[in-house]
Amino acid sequence: MATIKGIAWDHRRCWGPLDASIGPWRSETGHDVVWDRRSLYSFGEGNLGDYAARYDLVIYDHPFVGDAAEEGWLLDLAPMLGGEAAAFAADAVGQSWRSYDYAGGIWALPIDTAAQTGAWRPDLLERAGEPVPGTLEGVIALAQRLRAGGMAVGWPAIPTDMLCTYFSIVASLGHDPGRDDGPFVPPATSEQTIDWLHRLIGVVHPGSTGWNPIRCLDHMSATDEVAYVPWLFNYVNYAAAGRIRFGASPRAAADRPARTLLGGAGIGVSAHSAHPQLAFDYALHLSRPAFQAGPYVDHGGQPGSRTAWTSDHANGVTRGFFRDTLPVLDAAWLRPTLPGFLPLFHAATLRLAEVLTGGAPAAGFTRFLNDGFDRLRDGTDRA
Repeated sequence: MATIKGIAWDHRRCWGPLDASIGPWRSETGHDVVWDRRSLYSFGEGNLGDYAARYDLVIYDHPFVGDAAEEGWLLDLAPMLGGEAAAFAADAVGQSWRSYDYAGGIWALPIDTAAQTGAWRPDLLERAGEPVPGTLEGVIALAQRLRAGGMAVGWPAIPTDMLCTYFSIVASLGHDPGRDDGPFVPPATSEQTIDWLHRLIGVVHPGSTGWNPIRCLDHMSATDEVAYVPWLFNYVNYAAAGRIRFGASPRAAADRPARTLLGGAGIGVSAHSAHPQLAFDYALHLSRPAFQAGPYVDHGGQPGSRTAWTSDHANGVTRGFFRDTLPVLDAAWLRPTLPGFLPLFHAATLRLAEVLTGGAPAAGFTRFLNDGFDRLRDGTDRA
């Protein structure tokens, strides 16, 4: 009997279905699986190479793909997938399959899909006599009105989530950073976006700057203080519990549809694995539609399979979460996967926080972001 080890991120949405899969997999194959956990911050911004050196399977965020391919941390799964790659591509949610395609290789299977969405407490909005706002201007106005009733608009606004929202607004203003001609983010668009964020941070719940999405949703569930959140990564677990509903984020411009930043997770096979075929077979089992639309959802997961997102069963046990948010994910903006993008992203989170909470000039942030991305695109710098 062989044992393969994997590293997950520490939330039930990730580890719930993984832990539940171990017993049936052991009974079926005679092999064992052990899953360890790491923090959400490490998942999004930690050193993927360190984990790939120690585990057979790594669940990770797609902007690491370029580095994983160039540094040889993970195996290219395309030769192992063969003809099954077409089925995965056809079953994708938005650009989730594309997000793990780099330089002609496939560096993970999309086991989980998410995006920034809106979230609200229907009971609190009804109590306040307020509809879900459709525009960012409407969010600002809602926040001001809710104060009178002792409620608030919330927003996960630690630096990472600040920058994710920045890109969601930029995309909602009609841009595709990293794929448009010209600068990564046009300076006028960046200035407009930062103006919106300044207005937003001035009216949201005072706890917002200490919240990531999980802390925000926990607070939203446990108290009657936060009635609405315009941008946060959607979590099926809170919808299934019944108090919170998820859907479209507000439009940044009345004449343009809302777009938000794509999240989620892929499962990759380490290039250092002693059991690469066994690790791949298990990853394939976890990622196939039959498992994703059944046990994966039943144990708290948020699948990468479109079959699951459109399943009557999955929507029934999650109060329509997948159906409500699928259009948002289908329209979501895909971050670049160039090698070195994650260090640039991390540095930009701190600089944007200085702009929004420390009085630093917005123009300096925009120059840093655009110059840094130009160097990555030209291959002259890895941030």
